[in-house]
Amino acid sequence: MTLTVVEFDYLRKLVREQSAIVLEPGKEYLIEARLASLARQEGVGSLQDLVGRLRAERSGPLHARVVEAMTTNETLFFRDPQVWEALRTTVIPDLLERRRAERRLNVWSAACSSGQEPYSLAMVLREHFPATAGWNVRILGTDLSTAMLARARQGRFSQLEVNRGLPAALLVKYFTKQGMHWDAKEDLRRSVEFRQLNLDTALPALPPMDLVLLRNVLIYFDMQTKKAILSRVRRVLRPDGYLFLGAAENLLNVDDTFDRVAMGRATCHRLRGASDQGTLPAPQGSSRKGVP
Repeated sequence: MTLTVVEFDYLRKLVREQSAIVLEPGKEYLIEARLASLARQEGVGSLQDLVGRLRAERSGPLHARVVEAMTTNETLFFRDPQVWEALRTTVIPDLLERRRAERRLNVWSAACSSGQEPYSLAMVLREHFPATAGWNVRILGTDLSTAMLARARQGRFSQLEVNRGLPAALLVKYFTKQGMHWDAKEDLRRSVEFRQLNLDTALPALPPMDLVLLRNVLIYFDMQTKKAILSRVRRVLRPDGYLFLGAAENLLNVDDTFDRVAMGRATCHRLRGASDQGTLPAPQGSSRKGVP
């Protein structure tokens, strides 16, 4: 199934308009690989026929399925252990101290895919900060893909998925084996709220966020879109809150309202001046395996 230049341009424009994801020339192989199975599911003989249907319908469920197929949903539990070490030893203790009077904590996991990141955070709070059981804690996971969100709400993961980063002790404590899958227990599932959200559009009403995890997301957008997304994030992040990006992402020449803060082997970003609003707590004891 080979795309012509015209068909490739049509698909990149469709994906750009509906998700802001930029597919550069040379990514034809990626589109062909990801849409081949969708074409078969739709009962069309070729990618050319699939594009023909898209053009004829102009909009609808098929367009959404194409966009979802082109989004990258790579994720795993406790991805980048150094980040979770910083969260456990420094960031969360600092936020709990700052929010001690109001006893409220809001966390946003943006582009959460099938939910491993927000579920990981929920487990960290239960394991290391049991006092938050009496707090008003809201963990929000959002994603563009409705298919990924359906999986996240279900909380069902394959053996391969739980093998990638989830310690055995947490697996048996928070999940139940069901045939070839592991299901998150109801209490864990109920601790995370999942909502559909397109980062390239105006944000819905969100509470002021203490911690935003926007990891491995900005790399898929052009400069203008990155700046727009960060502007929206900035408006919901509390002045003394924390923003985490992916290990390969930084805000140099993108947004100068954030300061980069080193935390051991991890880095985060804070609104300029936030680091002067008090001294961060000394890191607590570290996990020998680097997993909270």
